[in-house]
Amino acid sequence: MKNIGRSLCVAFSMYSKIPMPQVEWTKESMQYCICFFPAVGAVIGAATLLWNMLVGAKLSGSLLFTAVLILIPVLITGGIHLDGLLDTADALSSYKTKEEKLEILKDSHAGAFAIIIGICWFVLDFGIYSEADAHTIGLLAIGFVISRALSGLSLVSFRMAKNTGLAATFSDMALKSRVRIVMICYLIVCAGLLLYLDPLYGTAELIGALLVFFWYRHLSYEKFGGITGDLAGFFLQNCELFMAVCVIGLRIVLR
Repeated sequence: MKNIGRSLCVAFSMYSKIPMPQVEWTKESMQYCICFFPAVGAVIGAATLLWNMLVGAKLSGSLLFTAVLILIPVLITGGIHLDGLLDTADALSSYKTKEEKLEILKDSHAGAFAIIIGICWFVLDFGIYSEADAHTIGLLAIGFVISRALSGLSLVSFRMAKNTGLAATFSDMALKSRVRIVMICYLIVCAGLLLYLDPLYGTAELIGALLVFFWYRHLSYEKFGGITGDLAGFFLQNCELFMAVCVIGLRIVLR
């Protein structure tokens, strides 16, 4: 139980800005760390629902409401996954070798393509969420758990592009078989909840998440030889955006 508590602290310290007790990163304290990654998504989902509950009736559809809605994940995570999105955008836009792409991922400087992709991502995210209603926001709040469960599953199931870096460290220290089971349990619970709340939109959201998940594996293997922490962040941001596109796009078509 002590190691589980430490793993929780490491997970929230790494993947969120929520204050946590300082814990030394050891094999014992990190073996269950990935198991708590989706819990960060649950906090984001809860904050999203709270914002909608507090001001949705008055501000729904307004620019302020949508702006805060799409910034909640950034405020809670500190933008760690957006960093992966931007670094990967630079690497993919370079059209260089796998080794050179991996070097670009490590570069702390943002290139022109990172800035362009970042702006386009936020514009599209804002536009999609501006069409959301209370029902679809509730469904997409679950998506923050799904994206992290899939990301965690990839860390213990996919090939690593390199033996160094945070992703490799978290993967090496994890009890992979147990973490894999926990991630699958998260996904089953979330899928069941989505289908219970709305079979049609829930199915669209799940299909969207899985499509991005398998595309992420294909892209990572083909362009980089495996996954990295930056690529995992790239996946997470695109997964959440595409789930929103599927759900809210379907709502627009049907109304």
